[in-house]
Amino acid sequence: MQDIAQSTYDFGVMRANRFVYVDKTATLHALIKRDRDAFYFISRPRRFGKSLMLSTLECIFRGRRELFKGLAIDKSDYDWAEYPVLHFNFATMDTQTVEAFQTALGERVQQALGNAGAGYDPAGSPAGNFVAAIRTLTQARGKPVVVLIDEYDSPVNRALDDIHKADIIRERLSAFYGEIKNNVADIRFMMMTGVTKFTQLSVFSALNNLNDLTLQPEAATLLGYTEEELNRCFGEHLRAHAKTMGLSDEDYRGQLRWWYNGYRFSPDRETKVYNPVAIGRTLSRGKTYFEPTWSETGHSTALMKYLSAHPLTSRDYERIPEVSRDIFDVYDLGNIGDLTFLYQAGYLTIKDFDPISGYTLGIPDEDVRQDLNQILVNQAMRGEGDLGWNKARIALLKHDFPTFFTCLKSFYARLTYGAKEGRVDEASYQRSLFVLLTAGGLRAVSEDTQAQGRADLVADAFGRVFIFELKVGGTAEEALAQIRDRRYDLPYLASAQTIHRIGLVFDPKTHQLIDTAIEPVR
Repeated sequence: MQDIAQSTYDFGVMRANRFVYVDKTATLHALIKRDRDAFYFISRPRRFGKSLMLSTLECIFRGRRELFKGLAIDKSDYDWAEYPVLHFNFATMDTQTVEAFQTALGERVQQALGNAGAGYDPAGSPAGNFVAAIRTLTQARGKPVVVLIDEYDSPVNRALDDIHKADIIRERLSAFYGEIKNNVADIRFMMMTGVTKFTQLSVFSALNNLNDLTLQPEAATLLGYTEEELNRCFGEHLRAHAKTMGLSDEDYRGQLRWWYNGYRFSPDRETKVYNPVAIGRTLSRGKTYFEPTWSETGHSTALMKYLSAHPLTSRDYERIPEVSRDIFDVYDLGNIGDLTFLYQAGYLTIKDFDPISGYTLGIPDEDVRQDLNQILVNQAMRGEGDLGWNKARIALLKHDFPTFFTCLKSFYARLTYGAKEGRVDEASYQRSLFVLLTAGGLRAVSEDTQAQGRADLVADAFGRVFIFELKVGGTAEEALAQIRDRRYDLPYLASAQTIHRIGLVFDPKTHQLIDTAIEPVR
């Protein structure tokens, strides 16, 4: 059984160490084969294999056929000619000041040119050195260059808390990327990756033959793992992990999909893909339970600052219909909406598409759901000595209901709606509770449809089931009576270890939680 690499994004290292590699070279070969207009851009969330893809392309264009033995491209008609490769990585650059960015840009360009065997003139600009390298390498090698740019947008994204600075950085990058258009004849192939499409950058506004693969069906599964790829490449690992968890293969795969499979990247293909980092970390750790993994890799600073200024209940992120295509591109740095931030950061994905009504977006999977909801709850409960969501989670699962209700009252007291709003509907309280519980790692279902009606919210974890009924006005006992009379607990009697009915009542004027009641079923 081959090993799994958790954090190796170097194709040569992966192949030399015989790590599991999910073969994407057939799709890469199809892109490479094009004689003209082989200039590509693709946007994907962080930690989705963009760097590994560029490393793979570099090895292909350097003619390292020995690394591709047994892979699709090795069986194709590719000629394995060697080209000079300029491979830039603009991730994690210093953007504290414009001057710091300019210095960092020069250093990254100098490093990339040096790796390709080209010189760098410190007296010249990064863009000028880029042009000189393209022309020098083309003349010296007798072949056009290959340009690979990883995280092209990272410097702008890191500066979005200061729009003036971000605009300057965008202009400096535009001067650099503009040289691609000016030297098209000397470029054999270009692939540029990022998480955001800043349409005012010169590479988009001036390069007419740029192919944006972001939403195209041929690139829908280029990054991430399909169900078929998971079966083919990780079958032994999956069976071993299911055994460790004490689950049947069917139950195990169902939970694996719930946790990590939910990204759809094209309106024209319904195929979903697994997050590759989540699969690698989950299988290599071999724990007896599933847990968040993607969130461990960090957060977008720009997204965190954006969310801190927006209310928790402003939108239900589980399902957002009638979204226009505009949210996938950024025209104005100072006017980026929540859906654009969340989609490009990987917290939302395509759920459905209709040419008339547009896109439906939603949270991809449980891994992302818990991370996003923890962010939202932490923003709402800022100032708590302990993480509010974690304190509430522990109290609920330990059946310490007084503490749980205290956490709930504090939570609702901190939400942004208040006395200024004349009316808050029941769905807003319900959605907020859903966010809190899923942030704490419980699996929750809103409007759980049953034979006798719909339970407001059902949450479960570790064999414990909690059935909530929420009311605006009235009493908590009346809420419990509705759960009892309509037998919302009936579907869970066969599988749950413990079941509790919970009634919550909110004051229609103050919007606060004013009455609670708990009743064990068993």
